[in-house]
Amino acid sequence: MSDLARFGISIDEQLLQRFDELISNKGYDNRSEAIRDLIRATLVEEQWAQDDQETVGTVTLVYDHHTRDLADKLTEHQHSHHDAIISVLHVHLDAHHCLEVVVVKSTAKMVRKIADELIGAKGVKHGKLVTSTTGKDLG
Repeated sequence: MSDLARFGISIDEQLLQRFDELISNKGYDNRSEAIRDLIRATLVEEQWAQDDQETVGTVTLVYDHHTRDLADKLTEHQHSHHDAIISVLHVHLDAHHCLEVVVVKSTAKMVRKIADELIGAKGVKHGKLVTSTTGKDLG
């Protein structure tokens, strides 16, 4: 880790107690690591607010593979963005339903566009974009 800086903060006692309960429930060893994660999460949100920033995200889809032409349409969408889609995981949930996780790396604007296309495909039962970062600027 790079040079560490120490700082103090003032905080309402009740808020601190709730924070301590939260970090204990989440398994943090100390407040410092929890605060670092909060800062990183905020920086990632800022990165996603800028359309031109390089980002990474996962698009999770659940669909009935018997839906006419849906699997082909999803594959077609993925091939049309082959430069941004870096991996796809396909899982058979049962005799009818599939789950796909599509890993996308591009600008925030493009990742959202690809996610919207995939999630909005007729026949997708549930879809969700989970946003993250390449980690380059988080130190």
